[in-house]
Amino acid sequence: MRDYVIYTDSACDIKPEMLAEWGVPYRCLTFRFDGDEKEYSNEDMSVEEFYAKMKAGGVAKTAAVNSEAFATEFAKILDEGKDLLYLGFSSGLSTTYNSARIAAESLKEKYPEQKIIVIDSLSASAGEGLFVYMVVQEKKKGATIEEAAAFAKDLVGRMGIWFTVDDLVYLKRGGRVSPTAAFVGNLLGIKPVLYMDNDGHLIPVSKVRGRKTSINALADQYTARAVDKENGVVFISHGNCLSDAEALAAILKERHGVEVKVITDVGPVIGAHSGPGTLALFFIANER
Repeated sequence: MRDYVIYTDSACDIKPEMLAEWGVPYRCLTFRFDGDEKEYSNEDMSVEEFYAKMKAGGVAKTAAVNSEAFATEFAKILDEGKDLLYLGFSSGLSTTYNSARIAAESLKEKYPEQKIIVIDSLSASAGEGLFVYMVVQEKKKGATIEEAAAFAKDLVGRMGIWFTVDDLVYLKRGGRVSPTAAFVGNLLGIKPVLYMDNDGHLIPVSKVRGRKTSINALADQYTARAVDKENGVVFISHGNCLSDAEALAAILKERHGVEVKVITDVGPVIGAHSGPGTLALFFIANER
């Protein structure tokens, strides 16, 4: 059996050192602030500086990975005689997955004997990270690339991806809520609870009043939907609000005894759209 590499992108919000431990290389999406000519990747700016700029009124725009960049990196792996399994950022939110698909097609003629499999996680942030982690575990168990890909395709529809935001202005910028709803919602302390659907799009589900209530609402979704409430693998990501992430982890532990495996930052590329104060919960669910 030919060895293979699991590959991803920086929208997974997993720290580079952790991805290195998993044996997963990645390609960076980028961002820039309006009026700034410099383009950054997540590693070029701390989350503290990034969110401080956003709070000061800065507007960040993001850019997907292009197909040429993917093709260059994929070819390096194929040149080593290995196959490649790319697990990518939701096509419902970015063209990054499509770029990887185009890159894979462009390489098939040069590497006809090798497998290049590209899978849309329909996930983002540490949800994509959890998706990658679960497939890595299958590889560690000895799964072939075909078996790992089949596992991944089945997993897509069972990702529980729930989040809330602290300030509606960032969802307003992305067209998720109207300017009026954002203004009134912020005035009344309304916190929306959203999830990522089967098409990888962000869908508002409910509106609650107050941060504490919204944190509990995320925990309620875990209680209602998690496949293994006591022993499941749980990731949390946060937009520079670690104490809220830890509070959510404590609620899950108190309710179900589950230990959250990873708490990580919502990096700038995702945070540009969700804003500071974003809190997101990821787990394996009965269904999305």
